[in-house]
Amino acid sequence: MKKSLFLLAALTLTVSLSAQKLISRDTYVHFFSETPVEDIEASLKDGVGLINTESKEFVFQVNIQSFTFEKALMQEHFNENYMESTKYPKGLFKGKITGDVNFAKAGTYAVKLGGGMTIHGKEREMTIPATITVTKEGLVVLESTFIVKPADHDVEIPSLVVTKIAKEIEVKVKSTLRAS
Repeated sequence: MKKSLFLLAALTLTVSLSAQKLISRDTYVHFFSETPVEDIEASLKDGVGLINTESKEFVFQVNIQSFTFEKALMQEHFNENYMESTKYPKGLFKGKITGDVNFAKAGTYAVKLGGGMTIHGKEREMTIPATITVTKEGLVVLESTFIVKPADHDVEIPSLVVTKIAKEIEVKVKSTLRAS
């Protein structure tokens, strides 16, 4: 975990010392693949994230092997055959928040997250919708639902199971960030 946080800090751009950084060590990520043959879903609860409130830059990272499935065999196939998680152990989304958000004022803000999403070693520029809720207690909750296409990240699906894995995977993220 310390290595992941260090990596996140190293990946962020240089910012002024007065900028507030928000951090999460328990970001929740869930994905769902729906096909007529089979539905597949998995989730993790240990993603890490960092937002610089001054520059609106962000970085989120997940350990691919942290995804848990209902069936152990699905998890094994996911890690070994599709995601090659030994070779590509991390997923990363790094970029900038666009839209009006006041991190010092309680409220809910519709924003866009734009930047490079790296999965399976392949980066792809994406812009996804998100909601940021600033609570009266000073917590910042970021939520988003978006689509990831395995083909966009060079994830090869063997022809034997191609009908069991959707071409578009729905991803849901919820991250509660606190001042660091």
